[in-house]
Amino acid sequence: MQNILDAVTASQAGETLTADDFASLQLPESYRAATVHKDDAGLFEGLETADKDPRRSLHVEDVALPELGPGEALVAVMASAINYNTVWTSIFEPVSTFGFLERYGKMSPLGKRHDLPYHVVGSDLAGVVLKTGVGVHSWNPGDEVVAHCLSVELESSDGHNDTMLDPEQRIWGFETNFGGLAHVALVKSNQLMPKAAHLTWEEAATPGLVNSTAYRQLVSRNGAAMKQGDNVLIWGASGGLGGFATQYALNGGATPICVVSNEAKADICRAMGAELILNRSEEDWRFWSDEHTQDQREWRRLGASIRELTGGEDVDIVFEHPGKETFGASVYAARKGGTIVTCASTSGYMHQYDNRYLWMNLKRIVGSHFANYRESWEANRLIAKGMIHPTLSKTYPLEQVGQAALDVHQNAHQGKVGVLCLAPEEGLGVRDTEMRERLLPQINRFRGV
Repeated sequence: MQNILDAVTASQAGETLTADDFASLQLPESYRAATVHKDDAGLFEGLETADKDPRRSLHVEDVALPELGPGEALVAVMASAINYNTVWTSIFEPVSTFGFLERYGKMSPLGKRHDLPYHVVGSDLAGVVLKTGVGVHSWNPGDEVVAHCLSVELESSDGHNDTMLDPEQRIWGFETNFGGLAHVALVKSNQLMPKAAHLTWEEAATPGLVNSTAYRQLVSRNGAAMKQGDNVLIWGASGGLGGFATQYALNGGATPICVVSNEAKADICRAMGAELILNRSEEDWRFWSDEHTQDQREWRRLGASIRELTGGEDVDIVFEHPGKETFGASVYAARKGGTIVTCASTSGYMHQYDNRYLWMNLKRIVGSHFANYRESWEANRLIAKGMIHPTLSKTYPLEQVGQAALDVHQNAHQGKVGVLCLAPEEGLGVRDTEMRERLLPQINRFRGV
């Protein structure tokens, strides 16, 4: 991999390297990658979720370079990031991801490549295109790119209005193999987008999944279709996903009501420009009186706290992702005719709510899952224009990917956790130094610096 790193370094230093120069680079037969093993699927049997340690299941090892197919690209990964789906893969919850790979393997000869006894994980990357397959015309070797994580086949009509509805829609690096926590990644060419020139590799790698998810969930007509003046309740508002939702609310003329778990996270939201903060450690809501019963008095107390901040208004949109713990309260808190939009269930998948507050008040629950290419492109365009900023808080080397995943699993992080892959150190990859200098105070604020 040294020849690839040398070429990227030379290009960054101002040396003129052409697409042919990058295309002529000798590709390795194997590369370094973070993997989980199929025969480890029972590793954590009998343990509570909180006790499952990704450091035991995530391996960093050499794996074979996959065959490049039509419409695909091999990318030298300079940096990547940790998402909850990597945590889920590493602790084999709610199911082992090898079931996804086995089903993909039965679809076609190209799909068969993904059905292996190991799974290269990771759904984010920033890097450089090394080689493209037949039929790729928009991207060339040497292009500096980021990747969104939607992998689609588009052989069914169902996916052509919204690619998220394609019956063969998968999340790359979670439901496919050859993900981004590695020195090389295999992606479809329609996952690629231009890297923001003012960002470092590790900064550019972190927004992809969560930024696109927040855009669709909150801004897109496929989600909540947020408009100016909306009040938006955002759970986990300083986190990797919630931090982007907070930015989109502020950027789009809405008012975020930021729910956080401590004062340090409240300060991050204030640094973004949010003013209305609900600190759970101070409010001490107990939405569940026991394992099976929710306390509606606590829902009402949440609603009263919101109205106290907003001058008597309820929220138009609830940005939901905790799931079981908060969902009943979220349905209650939305105003009449309001929207609860959900993209995850980090506290549990089996949601309970009082349907009277939904149907009698004409509220909507909208399911949102990642984003299509157009939505991802628009979200990335806002990053490139410096209107939305990465929320990177900490970066680990690839060899410490298990610890990085454990941080996210234990919620011991703020914003996103980055991983250096081929990049030898932080701070590399900036092309537009003038734009970076202008935006650096904002970049640092959103990093919690």
